[in-house]
Amino acid sequence: MQIAVFFLCSFFTIHFSSFTFHYSCATIHGSRCFGEEGGELIDRVVAFVDNNAITLSALRETYEKTKKTQPDITMEEVLQTMVNRLLLLNDARRLKFEAKTDEEMIDLYIDMKVKAFVQVKEAAMEEYYRQHEKELKDAPYESVRDKIEEYLTEKEINRLLKQHIEELRKKTYVKITLHEGEGVK
Repeated sequence: MQIAVFFLCSFFTIHFSSFTFHYSCATIHGSRCFGEEGGELIDRVVAFVDNNAITLSALRETYEKTKKTQPDITMEEVLQTMVNRLLLLNDARRLKFEAKTDEEMIDLYIDMKVKAFVQVKEAAMEEYYRQHEKELKDAPYESVRDKIEEYLTEKEINRLLKQHIEELRKKTYVKITLHEGEGVK
């Protein structure tokens, strides 16, 4: 019996001066020769972010890891998170950010591109306190001020980060090729 493994690239990107062509990739493993029965799809690309591909196997691996800490998360949410991560990493690399790990680079990027522009005003913290006094069990403002500031700062960072990612998506080639229910084993 002859075993063959084929890597088909029918989805990769070729850039010319004003044209971009995209092709899809799949890895096929099968007995006998290509084109005969017995072939099995081993892996394929489920998303593209510019010249970066996310494979079905990478998505499944990330999904399984994430599911352990967030049991209600969907495959689609994990894929969107992976796409967002690539958007941030690609922009960080474009700006020549350097770090030991991708996570450190993303943290540095968010610090420089988002957190640096967040400042919660005292009036906003006082307003939050007034609106949530009952939830705060009538604790004095001074005793909860730092927690309110931290909460409002994180909320604003998340809002700005979401907005920034949407802007990156507008100027980046992003293609999702995963269909609903397809990635689940």
